[in-house]
Amino acid sequence: MAKRVFNFNAGPAALPLPVLEEAQRDLLDFQGTGMSILEMSHRSKEFQPIVEEAENLFKELLGAPADYRVLFLQGGASTQFAMVPMNFLPAGATADYILTGTWSKKALDEAVKIGDAKVAASSEETNFDRIPELSSVKLSDSPAYIHITSNNTIFGTSWVNLPNFGDIPLVADMSSDILSRPFDVRPYGLIYAGAQKNLGPAGVTVVLIRPDFLERVPKNIPTMLRYDIHAKNNSLYNTPPVFSIYIVLLVLRWLKAQGGLAAMEKLNKAKAALIYDTIDNSGGFYRGHAQKDSRSLMNVTFRLPNEELEKKFAAEATQAGLVGLKGHRSVGGMRASIYNAVPLEACQALADFMKEFQKQNG
Repeated sequence: MAKRVFNFNAGPAALPLPVLEEAQRDLLDFQGTGMSILEMSHRSKEFQPIVEEAENLFKELLGAPADYRVLFLQGGASTQFAMVPMNFLPAGATADYILTGTWSKKALDEAVKIGDAKVAASSEETNFDRIPELSSVKLSDSPAYIHITSNNTIFGTSWVNLPNFGDIPLVADMSSDILSRPFDVRPYGLIYAGAQKNLGPAGVTVVLIRPDFLERVPKNIPTMLRYDIHAKNNSLYNTPPVFSIYIVLLVLRWLKAQGGLAAMEKLNKAKAALIYDTIDNSGGFYRGHAQKDSRSLMNVTFRLPNEELEKKFAAEATQAGLVGLKGHRSVGGMRASIYNAVPLEACQALADFMKEFQKQNG
């Protein structure tokens, strides 16, 4: 096998090597069927257990009650931006959105096309370098739900302490930090996550939905956009992304084998600390974008003294086998995406490279 690089891309992103190796073995002949998993019917007796195990294992890892449902949908988080208000924002009701980055703004943009959606808090005035203080959140009277984005890939910020608004249900886009740490799912009516950052390859979106939310779905919206239809059909109402769901299952098995979410959180904190400590001890050569109390464990964003050095850093890092480090244009600089599948050795290698680069160019 050719030498593998350390992959810091924001998504599609790194996958665990054991998962890739198992998928490679199944690519030509899945469990003695004589056909590839890529060729398999979603109605086959071999595939349906994959969906069932993936649902049950996802709930097990999150500690979700047995009556919650897990759906495997298509269209990415971007489709969820519209599906959520179509299903749960009826006429006469209001939904509140807390804006912490590009994706939460896009979610709001879709919601206002469908119903009454308002901004409850925002950190846009400081280019989304922090999570708003809970004291700054101004809720509507009896909102149908409160929408948050738990982790912001572009800006490198995260809800370090996830909020709870009592009886008001939360809806969360957890595309970039799902299954990276334990948390209580019960305040959430719905959680959605595009798989391509922390769960698997592009092509499938995983949704966790509370039973009472399924009961709210209206009957007058397109069938393919109804959560209850997908739940009733066990995510098989139409042809699902078979291969992507299969890879998600392998990732879930891998996560369980690593010790579950508590073990992943411990590892993710250690990984992030290697890079953040390098930034903080650089004497200002590296400057983090996110405020320290809002730093993401999944996406580390930072600038160098000037754009020329940033271009040089990215080029030399790539030559050293550290790829995908160029930051988003909204922030500039560098971004290291260190999702669950990125090993500790990758973060150590990046920290070592950063120190050497500063030594040579500082």
